Amino acid sequence: MTSYEPVTSVMRSLELLAILNRQRISTIEHMHRLTGLPKPTIVRLLETLMAAGYVARDVGGKGYQVTSQVNALSCGFHGAPQVVEAGRAWAQELTRMFSWPAAIAVLDGNAMLVCYTTSGESPIAPYHGLIHKHLGLVTKALGRAYLAFCPPEERKLIYRLLMSSPHQDDGEMEAPEAIERMIRITRRQQFAERARGAKPEASSSVAVPIYEHGGHRVLATIGLTYYASAVKRSEIVDRLVPALKTAAIGISENVARMNAATMEAREVSNRELVH
Repeated sequence: MTSYEPVTSVMRSLELLAILNRQRISTIEHMHRLTGLPKPTIVRLLETLMAAGYVARDVGGKGYQVTSQVNALSCGFHGAPQVVEAGRAWAQELTRMFSWPAAIAVLDGNAMLVCYTTSGESPIAPYHGLIHKHLGLVTKALGRAYLAFCPPEERKLIYRLLMSSPHQDDGEMEAPEAIERMIRITRRQQFAERARGAKPEASSSVAVPIYEHGGHRVLATIGLTYYASAVKRSEIVDRLVPALKTAAIGISENVARMNAATMEAREVSNRELVH
């Protein structure tokens, strides 16, 4: 709920920018058909976007196109917007079901980057301030879920990176044999758990991979964090893990639908441009 009525000219400008961003060149006629805006209005908005550096006329004079300046619009966003958009509702539902906070993370170099968390919505969250934090691939549940279930060739590349530059969460890098043992256990039980430290920790975590729909590539991981003293092993295996796997499948399907919708929109735009 906003405090003020939306500024119409801003909304229209963003609509034009989204249209321009979907294809290489857009004409005034094309934008007029998609938006229903009067052509003089479209021209004025385009002139404003050009003055701001986000739009330029095509050198061939056939229409308008976005400039590299549009990259600046996303530089403040960390993470994977698509998997977060696809998974937000699922993560929120997990927290509604169990009260524990859920998190979604993606691979970022030698660690997992937390893109989204429901810790602010959990009444009993063991942690706060996790958003945009990097977590280790060898010791953290979200990292282990990626390392154990990603394709073998990708895992080999990650190994090399870890051996040359381990993440601080993983401390001194374990021997390859120890990492392989962790991966075998994780794959056998079909979910990942946070490594037990030298000192007992109040909280623990469990996580599973989010696969590309119909494929073996891991898009991200999703997990739950809980107070270890409050959750029995049977609840982890019988309730938390199945719910996480259901969420992971749902997120994968959502991503596939979003990709299909984007492709369809591009095809429609291209057909309209041709005609």
